[in-house]
Amino acid sequence: MEFRRLGRSGLSVSEISYGNWITHGSQVEEDQAQACVRAALDAGITTFDTADVYAGTRAESVLGRALAGQRREGLEIFTKVFWPTGTGPNDRGLGRKHIIESANNSLKRLQTDYIDLYQAHRFDRSTPLEETFLAFADLIRQGKVLYIGVSEWSAEEITRGAAIARELQVPLISNQPQYSMLWRVIESQVVPASEREGLSQIVWSPIAQGVLTGKYKPGAQPPSDSRAADEKGGSNMIARWLRDDVLERVQLLQPVADEVGLSMAQLAVAWVLHNPNVASAIIGASRPEQVAENVKAAGVQLTSEIVDKIDDILGDVVEYDPRKTVSP
Repeated sequence: MEFRRLGRSGLSVSEISYGNWITHGSQVEEDQAQACVRAALDAGITTFDTADVYAGTRAESVLGRALAGQRREGLEIFTKVFWPTGTGPNDRGLGRKHIIESANNSLKRLQTDYIDLYQAHRFDRSTPLEETFLAFADLIRQGKVLYIGVSEWSAEEITRGAAIARELQVPLISNQPQYSMLWRVIESQVVPASEREGLSQIVWSPIAQGVLTGKYKPGAQPPSDSRAADEKGGSNMIARWLRDDVLERVQLLQPVADEVGLSMAQLAVAWVLHNPNVASAIIGASRPEQVAENVKAAGVQLTSEIVDKIDDILGDVVEYDPRKTVSP
C-alpha cells in the first residue's frame, strides 16, 4: 500500500480507502461486511470512510464493530454529517445542534474516542458558515475531531469555507467528490480551488458504480447479481451510464488494461490516482475478493500515453459539466 498526505496537513492516508456507503447495514449481511473489512486491513488499507446517514446509521455501527480491537493509532476513520438522521427539524443540516449531537452519536456507533476526519456531507445554504465552522472548531478543541473535510462542495463553497476555517484555525483539508473516467466534473473548478486552499480530494465511485469493470455489456440486461439490478445498491445512479454508446466505449478499454497488466477495475482506480490532487480513492465491496483486486491499483503509475488512449476511447461520453452533482 502507498500513502499520500491529505491536503497541506500532516495526516497520511492510504491511497486506497475502504467505504461502506451502500454495502454495510444494507446490501450485504454483517458477517460478509466484516470479512470485507478484514480483507481491507490485510491489504494494508488504513483509511475507512462512512457517514451517519448510511443505511440509517447502521453502517457506522457495522464499521465500528468490524474495527473493534484494531490498533486505533494505525487507522484513519472518517465520517460525515448533514443529511437527516431523524424526523425532527434539527436532525439535519450543518447547524450547531445537529453537528454536535451527530458527532457524539457517531463516536458511540464507531466505538472510538475521536474521528480523524469529520466531513460536511453537503453545503448547507440555510445555516451561516460561521456557525458551522465554529461547531467544528469546538469539536476539534475537545479532541473529538482531528481534521475537517467537506463532500461535494463547489469551488465557490470551498473557497468561502476555507476563509472561515483559516480565521478559526480549523484544519480544513479535504473534499470528497464523485470522480471517475466517466465523471470528471471536478477538474475544471473544484480541483483548482482545492489546490489553492490546500485541500486534497478523497474520491468516491472511481469505478463508476461498477460500470468501468466492463461487466455491463451493450445490448444486454445487467447481471442479476449486479448493483444495477439491486434497488438498494444504487441502481438509480448507474442508469445514466447503462447506454449502449457508453458501454461500447467502456469495452474498448479492455486492451488498454491488458497492455498495462491490470484488470479494468484496477485501471479505473489507478486513473483517478493519476490526478495529483487526489489523495485517496474510496472502494466499496460486497465480497472480500473485490477488495483484494482493487487494492492492487495502489502505486501504479500510468504513462501519459496510456491516459491519452483512455481519453481518445471515451471521447464525448465523459461528463465534464461542473453544474452537475450526484447525491449518494
